[in-house]
Amino acid sequence: MKSLFDLFFSFTGLLLFSLPILFIALLMKLLMPGPVFFKQMRIGKNGKPFRLIKFRSMKVAAGKSAGSFDAGDSSRITPLGLFLRKTKLDELPQLINVLKGDMSIVGPRPEVIQWTEVYPEKWKIVHTVKPGITDNASIVFRNEEAILKTSENPLETYQNEILPQKLKLYIEYVYNRSFLGDMKIIFKTLITVFFK
Repeated sequence: MKSLFDLFFSFTGLLLFSLPILFIALLMKLLMPGPVFFKQMRIGKNGKPFRLIKFRSMKVAAGKSAGSFDAGDSSRITPLGLFLRKTKLDELPQLINVLKGDMSIVGPRPEVIQWTEVYPEKWKIVHTVKPGITDNASIVFRNEEAILKTSENPLETYQNEILPQKLKLYIEYVYNRSFLGDMKIIFKTLITVFFK
């Protein structure tokens, strides 16, 4: 049922949002020289790597698609990119990942390889399900960048404070996932994006 929902939702979403996606792409070409999409290797179900697709929100910098992690660094975010991030419109291209079968609409957020090598036993549990576009951790840590920006050591803060809490929420999802639960997460995500 979840697979059918993902297929239907991603296909329908791409059709419904085709004009906004095209408009954003054109706007980016005018205001942000460089590629429209940001593609980065992430780790998916059963530890299989895949290339996650997002609208690019930062100025182009060499090597950033290889899996780097700029914790708390917002210096390269463009004004348009900031808007896309705040409204979560930068995530729209991930509907392509869902359609391809790499991701689900709801599920633990996929990480770069660097962070899946930390707490490997916990990631082993998380990677028994497909990663998703949204989940409870995405809602709880919607202001993650602001937290990291105020940290003296963003990498340590992420590894020792934020990531363990995310993994706890991911594992809770793995053990308690249901179709109704996914619907609640989608609803909570929409409320968070539009009203918070």
